[in-house]
Amino acid sequence: MNELIVTTYDWVPEPPRGYVRDLRIRWALEEAGLPYRVASTPFRERAADILEHQPFNQVPWLLDGDQSIFESGAILLHLGEKSTALMPSDPRGRSTTTQWVFAALNSVEMAALPWVIFQFSGTTGDAPGWKQIDAFLNARLGHMERILKNSEWLAGAFSIADILMADVLRLVDRFDGLAKHPACRGYVARATSRPAFVKAHADQLAHFAAAD
Repeated sequence: MNELIVTTYDWVPEPPRGYVRDLRIRWALEEAGLPYRVASTPFRERAADILEHQPFNQVPWLLDGDQSIFESGAILLHLGEKSTALMPSDPRGRSTTTQWVFAALNSVEMAALPWVIFQFSGTTGDAPGWKQIDAFLNARLGHMERILKNSEWLAGAFSIADILMADVLRLVDRFDGLAKHPACRGYVARATSRPAFVKAHADQLAHFAAAD
C-alpha cells in the first residue's frame, strides 16, 4: 500500500482550530485504521507549489502514491474505496453513502457556511440578509431532524457520510444553532464521542499548538 500523506497548514489562529477540514480526513483514516502521516504547508506565507495540489490555495489534500487529491469530499470517497469501515461494499450501500456525502456538502453545508460566517463576524440580528440565511439553514435542519429522529447513522452503519454530516453540523452547534433540533444535536454527540474523532481532534489541536 502507498504511504498516505495528509497535508494541512503548519499553524492557524485559535478560532478555527478543531474545525480545519484536514480533521475530516484524519477522522476517516483513524476509523479505518489506515496508517498515514501529516505534512504541513505554510499558513502565513502560502507556498507557491500549493496550487499544484489545491487550486483554491486551501487545505487539505491527500497524497496516495502518485495521486494528489483535493476537496474533503473527494478525499473521503477515495478513502471509502479502501475500507468497508468507511463505505459499504454492496452497491446499494455505496449508493446510499455517496448520496449522503453530496447531501452533506451541497444541501446542508451550503446553508450552514453563510450562517456560520455571520456568527463569526457578529453581524446577526438586523443585518441585511441574516433572516433569510437563518431561515434557510433552519429549513435544512428541519429536514435533517426528521431523518435523524429515526436513524442512528445515515447509511445504516457509520460511514464517510456521517463524518461529513456530523462535521458540518458540529460547526453549527458551536454557535448553539442546533438548540431547537435535538436529534441533530444527539447525532453530533454520537459521532464526536467515537474514539477516532477524539484522537483526530486532539491530534489537530496538538499540531497547531506545536507551532505557537
